[in-house]
Amino acid sequence: MTLSRTLADFVVSLDLATLPPEVVEKARVCLLNGYGIGLGCHNTPYAPVARQAALAMDGERAEGATLLGDGRKTSIVGAALANSALFHGRAQEDTCGAAHLGAIMIPLLTAIIEARNYPVARLLPALIAGYEVGGLLEKTYAGKTTPAGLRASPIYGTLAAAAASAKLMGLDAAQTQAAIGNAASFAGGILQSFADGTDEWRYQVGMAGRNGFVAAELARAGSVSAPHAIEGKAGFVRAFARTECDVDALAARLGKDWAILRVTFKPFPVCAFNQTPVTAALELRQEIAGRAIKSVTVTMNPYETGYAGMDSAGPFNSISGTLMSIPFCIAATLERGTPTMRMMTTYDDATVNALVGRVTLVSDEAVPTLCCRISVTLEDGAIIERYESKTTDDFAYDRATDSALIRRVGAETDIPSAVYDRLEAFVWGLPDGDIGEVLRCFAALPSLRKAA
Repeated sequence: MTLSRTLADFVVSLDLATLPPEVVEKARVCLLNGYGIGLGCHNTPYAPVARQAALAMDGERAEGATLLGDGRKTSIVGAALANSALFHGRAQEDTCGAAHLGAIMIPLLTAIIEARNYPVARLLPALIAGYEVGGLLEKTYAGKTTPAGLRASPIYGTLAAAAASAKLMGLDAAQTQAAIGNAASFAGGILQSFADGTDEWRYQVGMAGRNGFVAAELARAGSVSAPHAIEGKAGFVRAFARTECDVDALAARLGKDWAILRVTFKPFPVCAFNQTPVTAALELRQEIAGRAIKSVTVTMNPYETGYAGMDSAGPFNSISGTLMSIPFCIAATLERGTPTMRMMTTYDDATVNALVGRVTLVSDEAVPTLCCRISVTLEDGAIIERYESKTTDDFAYDRATDSALIRRVGAETDIPSAVYDRLEAFVWGLPDGDIGEVLRCFAALPSLRKAA
C-alpha cells in the first residue's frame, strides 16, 4: 500500500471516541494556544497586508469567512491567508519540530467551518489528523530539508492542511489519498527571508493552508493524483529530502508515536530555537546583577545555529531579523530582561546593539537540540556560565500553563480577561459548541471595540 493511502486510511479512521485521552486533551490545548496567541497578535502589521491582498483577489463575501480582527468576510482561502498571518504575527505560535502547523490549520479549519456551516464537532479530529500527517513527515525529514534551505512549515504544513481539510469535509479514503497526493505536489517554501529579515515567512503559513485546502477540494471534485506522490522516484521525499522513503517504518508509527504530543509552545515572542537561550539568559541576568558585560559565548547544536538568520549580528530593521538572531535575543535579554514585542522592535538600542557585536556563536554537535551553553565574561574578569537543558516536554504545556501564557500575552496587548474566559469555555466544551464563539472573541479586540 502506498504511503498516501496509508495516511488516508488513518485520517478517515480517526474518531474522538477511540483516541487516547491525552491526544484529545493536547488537541484542545493546541487550539487554545492558537486562538489565544492569535488574539495577542492583533497589533502586528502582517494581517492587514494579507487582508488587503485577500480582498483585492476575492472581494468581500457576505456568506464567506471572517477576517479575524477586521470583521469583514471574504473567501475561505482569503481568510486562511489573512488569519494565518495574524496568528503568526508574534512568531509565538505552536511548534511541531520545526513546523508551525497550528498557525496553518487552525485559521483554515475555522474559516471552513464558518463558511460552510460544518459541525464544530469535526474540529478536533481534523486538527489531530493534520498534526499527525504533517508531524510524521516533519520528524522524519526536517533534519534534511531544513539545512537545504527549505522551511518546514510550508513543506509539511501543506500536507497537514490537506489532511485536516479532508477530515473536516468528510472525504472518503480515496479522496483523502488524492488530497494528500495533491498537497505533496503543491508544497514548497524557502528560508531566505529569515536571513534577509523580510516578511515572506509571515505569509507562507497562509499559503500552505490555501494550498492544502485546494488540494482537498480538487480531490473532492475527482482529481486523479499520483498514488506514489510521497515515496515515488520523483516524489515528495526524494525531491525535498534527497533520500529514500521507508513506507513501512512510517506507517508503523501512525497511531503510536503521536506527533501532536510533541507540539510545543513558546513563552517568548522569538524563534522556537531561541526559547531555551532566552530562558538561560534570564537566569544569567539575575546572577550578573547589573555588572558590565565584556563578551558572551553561546554554544548550540548546529541544526539550530545553521538555521537561516540565527547567526545574524545586524544591523536590524525588522522583527523578522531580531527574533531569529541568537546574538540579538541574548543581548536584549541580558540587558533588558524578558523579551516583549516592544523590545524586539527596538532597533536603535545602543547598549543592546553594542553587546550583539560581542556575542560569539559556537556550533557543537555534542549539545542536543533545545539545549544551550552560555558563558558570560564580565568586565571585572569574572566568568558566569549556564548550561540549559530542555526537551519538548518542558515546552509542551498543559491547559493551565497555556492559559497563563495566552493571558500574559493578552495583558501585554490590552485584551480583556473576559475574552479568554469565553475562549476557554469554547475550547474546553468541545466537541460541543458554536464556532461563532470564536468569532465573537476576535470581535472583542481593541481595534474593533474602538471602531464600534
